[in-house]
Amino acid sequence: MAEVLAATFVVDEELCYGCGACIALCPTSALDLKERLAVVKQEKCTLCEYCIRSCPVFALRIEGGD
Repeated sequence: MAEVLAATFVVDEELCYGCGACIALCPTSALDLKERLAVVKQEKCTLCEYCIRSCPVFALRIEGGD
């Protein structure tokens, strides 16, 4: 049986400055701004990576699931 590894969406709090570019492009509304920081609702995130490509400071990434 194949092992399933969970992938997680991560926001680098040191880089994110709350511009909202990621929120505007998220097709599932999985991102919000909280205190000028992008916050992901993991249960809504489909790991499509639209937000990652939109971030001007590369503050978003997916970890795990390798």
